[in-house]
Amino acid sequence: MQNPRVAGRYAKSLVGLAQEQNQLEAVYADMKYLQDVCRQSKDFTNLLRSPVIRNEVKEKVLNEVVSKHVGTLSGAFIHLLVKKNRESNLPEIAAAVIDQYNEIKNIHRVKLTTATAASEEMKAAIVAKVKAVAGLPNVELETEVKESIIGGFQLEYKGNLIDASIARDLRDIQKQFQKNVYVRNIR
Repeated sequence: MQNPRVAGRYAKSLVGLAQEQNQLEAVYADMKYLQDVCRQSKDFTNLLRSPVIRNEVKEKVLNEVVSKHVGTLSGAFIHLLVKKNRESNLPEIAAAVIDQYNEIKNIHRVKLTTATAASEEMKAAIVAKVKAVAGLPNVELETEVKESIIGGFQLEYKGNLIDASIARDLRDIQKQFQKNVYVRNIR
């Protein structure tokens, strides 16, 4: 993250203005769209952060990308960012707006990492279990596929990590062998 303090301040301003104008849901949807664009296109993010590309070019590209997909409030906000030379912080600002929205609506983000794509039944079961065990009323599930965990899953929520992956089990076994725990038991 380039500058979380700046991102938080701009996000707070946008969220406050959106609440005043009863457009919080629309701004949230716009920021989700921008976050998806930034995640899917590294070239777009690199363009925003490039010190070589002029602001006029960045603004034209931004207008083309967002003109049909975001509301007037978000569009004006993006124009302001370009005018203030803060367009490089747009991905972080979008993430901060989403975080502040989730805090206002009491939505807790849960991240599920699996070795293969999780089925809808598995996702629903995990959301239900997290709601029951952790007492979280509203859960937003984010999934990620990471083959390096070999099997099982990793679950992150509220700063906690539940690591039930095969890769972790293998690391634990490796540590046990490195300590030679079993040699003492043989003698």
